[in-house]
Amino acid sequence: MRIIVDTMGSDKGCAEITKGVIEAVNEFGIDAIAVGNAAEIAPIVAEAGLESRIEIVDAPIFVTMEDDHNVVIRGEKSKSSMVAAMKLLSDGKGDAVVTAGNTGATITAATLYISRIRGIRRAALAPIMPLGGRGGVLLIDCGANVACTPEYLLQFAYMGSYYMRFAVKNGGEELPRVGLLNIGTESHKGTELQQEAYKLLTEAHEAGTLNFIGNIEGRDIPFGVADVVVADGFSGNVCLKTLEGMGKLFGQELKRIMYASLKTKIGGLMLKKDLNGLKKQLDYKEIGGSPLIGISAPVFKAHGSADAFTLKNAIKQSIRYVEGDIIRRITENIDKMKVSR
Repeated sequence: MRIIVDTMGSDKGCAEITKGVIEAVNEFGIDAIAVGNAAEIAPIVAEAGLESRIEIVDAPIFVTMEDDHNVVIRGEKSKSSMVAAMKLLSDGKGDAVVTAGNTGATITAATLYISRIRGIRRAALAPIMPLGGRGGVLLIDCGANVACTPEYLLQFAYMGSYYMRFAVKNGGEELPRVGLLNIGTESHKGTELQQEAYKLLTEAHEAGTLNFIGNIEGRDIPFGVADVVVADGFSGNVCLKTLEGMGKLFGQELKRIMYASLKTKIGGLMLKKDLNGLKKQLDYKEIGGSPLIGISAPVFKAHGSADAFTLKNAIKQSIRYVEGDIIRRITENIDKMKVSR
């Protein structure tokens, strides 16, 4: 397997991302294409002795976090490392793309240079939140589509279910539990979007193609009530950022309490192993990246502040996505995702 990595445009810089590529090649036994500033990448790859395993494609121009997402369409940045990586994937030079660059530009470039799966209305970002056990909770969408239709949400539910079942849980007969993010559990709650989506998801459940458990509220998500949480991009992004903030606050407060007195310091030392395990479980770096589900080839978005460890884990997620054959499963089930009325 060969993973294409856009090494440019992240907060940590090209060298740090390249180190993550090297870690992934060594740990997962894959080959890679590192796209970016060759003058910076080559010495790092040579030092690791991986010149035969990591191909370098020189593309020093990059999309910044401040750039408008449309810069990938025309002008100098249509030749950026991100666009070069997408074109390599489109040309069949690799099995997946991983980038830690500008999210909006990633979505635009993937849609333009690779295209959506035929029949899929919108691609969606689907991060796995390290909550609730059972492999975490998948949130789809978390910001790619601020304005949605009920049909979009239906398609998100199917795509998220396939990803969770075959890439995260490694197959099996059990259908992942799908919940619709809403302001209440009753079927009449929410705007027209949620009410109509509820009807479509219920029909899919009755047909036996989705395991729809109904509406869920934000407070239910950390407890793993659903395996897949379906939302429009606006609500999903607010939900994601709130959960991230609460996780950070929890960590800060726990640390403050542990160092508050001699008694709590002793208690902290006694619980250190368990607390480190909890910290690892809740760390987004352990997940690494989110797929842009609905694109006709695997594209993964790592966090903009990704370090080498995070990038390595994003590559791991992309490998699981490829091995789970998610795109084929979506493509073969498009008819189930269409709204007849």
